[in-house]
Amino acid sequence: LLKAVRTAVASKQYGQEHVLAPLVAEAVQASMPRDATRFSVDNVRVVKIMGGGLAQSRVVHGMVLPQAPETVCHNAQFARVAVFSCPVDMGQTETKGTVLLHNANEMLDYTKGEEAQMEQAVRELHDANVKVVVCGSGVGDLAIHYLNRFDMIVVRCPSKFELRRLCRVVGANPLARFGVPTPEEMGYCDEVRTDEIGGDRVTILRQWSASELASRPSADRPAFADRIQRSPLVTVVLRGATVNALDDAERAVDDGVNVIKSLTKDARLVPGACATEMELSRRVQERAEQTPGINQHAMKAFGQALQIFARTLGDNVGVDSTALVAKLIAAHHASASDGLVGPSIGIDVECENEPRVLDAKEAGILDPLSVKQWAIRYAVQAALTVLQVDQIVMAKTAGGPKLPKQQGNWDDQD
Repeated sequence: LLKAVRTAVASKQYGQEHVLAPLVAEAVQASMPRDATRFSVDNVRVVKIMGGGLAQSRVVHGMVLPQAPETVCHNAQFARVAVFSCPVDMGQTETKGTVLLHNANEMLDYTKGEEAQMEQAVRELHDANVKVVVCGSGVGDLAIHYLNRFDMIVVRCPSKFELRRLCRVVGANPLARFGVPTPEEMGYCDEVRTDEIGGDRVTILRQWSASELASRPSADRPAFADRIQRSPLVTVVLRGATVNALDDAERAVDDGVNVIKSLTKDARLVPGACATEMELSRRVQERAEQTPGINQHAMKAFGQALQIFARTLGDNVGVDSTALVAKLIAAHHASASDGLVGPSIGIDVECENEPRVLDAKEAGILDPLSVKQWAIRYAVQAALTVLQVDQIVMAKTAGGPKLPKQQGNWDDQD
């Protein structure tokens, strides 16, 4: 996996691919099912935590929520989980009402009813052996008070997409009303704990592996835990000094995961560093020399257009792109006994002043074949679409004709 991931990560984070590529490979390997074609990119998620450096990033087997629990209890094992998409609080009416209180006793009785109702709801969750409560909205202060009394953990997950992933991890169904879930709607988690990463407290929900369960058996583990369809979700915890650096690292991780996803369908790799494009350019132009008629001019132009990849990369490196393309053309047209030549010769981006070439295959710079194939195919389709347009319609702003602008102030004529 490292061969394919390193090139994709280096395109976003050059110089840091030796740090991010092993993280991506470890995360994908941990979440890869037995049938590789059924691998889902949603099983690898990213959590960004400010502080530290990129070398302090790590992979956590399970789901990491970037906040601490709302209650005092922070750790639990072999816990039943209830997931709510609604607030954990007393219901509020849609219309406003006025309550007239005549004395202090009426005020005490008014609050006692709400407290008794909340205590009854939390007690029912405790009697159902629910240890962890996950809510998608806010948690009321009164609910936190009674949840602390029963030693329960409450975790907020405001994102509905993260809530959906968490339901896959614990095998639960999100409920739209606050109440006791049925055994079918209830989830399960082997371990819920709170860790501190760089001064920030995070909540980790994870399922133990088969080896961990064998080494730490417990009678508290319910019988239905083995029947839950759980997702092998893995979280990559990224560390960085700035928000922009964390965003770039997240995009690099996403690119690496999607490259592996494409390799599960087509595992063929081709040399990178513009070696594949230059070899295609050479073969198309050779084919054009053997084609009679006017079509050979279009084929030659198409072969020359493939050299734009090398020119663009040369401009980004900061060298003379014309001399660089000339070196690549000579290397791809030379015989195999002339030294550094062949179809896998690409651009060495670490050159300082003069353009240099290298063997991309020996350097480990490889790209998925499907990515190259679809990129060229979409580029050709876009060019053909532009060439097929014979008229251009100018778009006008909507809203009808505009009123003429008045000259001067409104009271000039007075």
